[in-house]
Amino acid sequence: MSLLDDLGRHLRPLDRELAATLRRLDPATPDLVLTGAALASLAVSRGHAGFDPAGPQQLVEGEPHWPAAEVWANALASSDWVAGATPDATGQRPLVFENGLLYLRRYREYEHRLATRLRALAAHAPAAVDPTALTPVFDALFPAGASDPLQARAAALALQRALLLVTGGPGTGKTTTIARMLVLLLAQARLAGNPPPRIALAAPTGRAAERMAESLQAAVARMAAADGFDPVWIEGLPAGASTLHRLLGTIPGSPRFRHDADHPLAYDVVVVDEASMVDLPLMCKLAEAVPDGARLVLLGDPDQLPSVEAGDVLASICEAAGRDAPTALADSRVVDMPPVGVTPDLFAPAVPAEPAGADTGAGSFLHGHRVHLQRGYRQSAGFDLAPLAEAARDGDADRTLTLLRGNTLEGVHFHEDATDPLATGAADLLPHWRALTATGDPAAALAAAARLRLLTAVRGGPQGTRGLNARIEEALVGPRPPTHFHGRLLLVTENSYRHRLFNGDIGICLRDDRGTLVAWFPDSDRAGGVRAFHPAALPAHESAFAMTVHKAQGSEFDTVWLQLPRQDNRVLSRELVYTALTRARRELHLCADEAVLRAALGRHVVRVSGLAHRLRGHGSADRALS
Repeated sequence: MSLLDDLGRHLRPLDRELAATLRRLDPATPDLVLTGAALASLAVSRGHAGFDPAGPQQLVEGEPHWPAAEVWANALASSDWVAGATPDATGQRPLVFENGLLYLRRYREYEHRLATRLRALAAHAPAAVDPTALTPVFDALFPAGASDPLQARAAALALQRALLLVTGGPGTGKTTTIARMLVLLLAQARLAGNPPPRIALAAPTGRAAERMAESLQAAVARMAAADGFDPVWIEGLPAGASTLHRLLGTIPGSPRFRHDADHPLAYDVVVVDEASMVDLPLMCKLAEAVPDGARLVLLGDPDQLPSVEAGDVLASICEAAGRDAPTALADSRVVDMPPVGVTPDLFAPAVPAEPAGADTGAGSFLHGHRVHLQRGYRQSAGFDLAPLAEAARDGDADRTLTLLRGNTLEGVHFHEDATDPLATGAADLLPHWRALTATGDPAAALAAAARLRLLTAVRGGPQGTRGLNARIEEALVGPRPPTHFHGRLLLVTENSYRHRLFNGDIGICLRDDRGTLVAWFPDSDRAGGVRAFHPAALPAHESAFAMTVHKAQGSEFDTVWLQLPRQDNRVLSRELVYTALTRARRELHLCADEAVLRAALGRHVVRVSGLAHRLRGHGSADRALS
């Protein structure tokens, strides 16, 4: 039996069809090449950019008889189906073997194009800053002795960089930092007699975009109340944020967008929140749509779950920028800035970036383009989440369990060995959802619904979203509930550009004044506004009483109930647990047994990608294929 046949049960029909097509076109194609093609296709479906022949066990569980990596590499390098070190003059080879990874051609090109564009953005040096003119603005935004120095450095650095990464855990002030950064840019333009920069705010999902806009508005309100703040400094700030798809301009039925390298966005500053959720193809298209001379600012937490689709882009960029240990205050040295203080040095011209294409060593051209924030702010009084989140992020199961069992963390509740959240949380969950049906105002109902969420790691099984949502629906409306009913929470599961509804959007079914059942969703064009749809006209959707952690990413809730499955599952990881815990603002309930929690924290998400290697500028890694 060939290796391809041996792997049959692990492969999808699409993977097998790719191999079968290559075999049909050239019956002499070696089995290792056919198997590599199938696994490269499978790899993309599992979130990898390519397939690593040196580590196939990352992709396929079990113990097949894997060939040695060099044997596989030799077979791939000699195949007519595989482009490699020699340029593909015909442009017809569907596979690329480069830097030890086998790619579907399209995904190799996404990596190459993204690395090329990020290098070009990093190489651009904005005009020099007049420190004397900006010092009063900086004093008002960052009062001496009352500000986070890393936030101040990030804001000042934005004046010197066209590409900037602002990373940090939950509540470290990323949005507040961006608000101050944008005020500095607006004030700089005003003081120079220039028109205000055109600013776009965006996020991967509708809910993340709403939260970004809400956080920015709150940060601006706090700034405006400070002594010495001039209200004219905020003239030109955008009132809202959009999804990335809407920003780029979707074309129905096409993977392309209206804005691209040939038709760039009409903005001077593009700020993207929750960048860890952005997959490789989308980040590539976004970066290419940012016009020459504009700024691209990426915000996110690289310790969260990566995107569902291919790539772990934010983590790769951070890796190329040279990140230190996440808890080390020495992270500030990647900023390449002097100590915080309102001095001319603070606004001194940045060290020139290396020109695109330069090969000067690991992380050279991204050095000085990242600030990793440390200080936590979001935690409310009576909620002591930070120690638990740090232990989960580090994969420290012993410390995590000690904290959970010690019952010393305010607002954190550990329901050890609980497998039925509806029984364990009987006082919280069903009463919360029943109360939504008594809310006559759809906007108020959506706001109330967002205060509590039941999160799971999986979709199937008794602890998965399908089973739990079915039980919840039956508890709310009785046996055999209708497809849509008064009070049903809805989760959109596919993008609909016609409706302007996107995967991850949350809505609710409520009867209107005439008794007609209507599906209500937030209106991103109006703060606090809602849009109405006939339920039967909606794109694919499901109930949202229980949601997977992946679907909840980019959202926050006052209270989170997290139910882990009874048995270990390959989707469990420290990133999933950390992401789930940090969705909570005020209270957390964790239902899990020790063995499953230990297994989750011991599993680290690894995405196969060559992006960090390309961003370091290693020679042929950025060669374009014909």
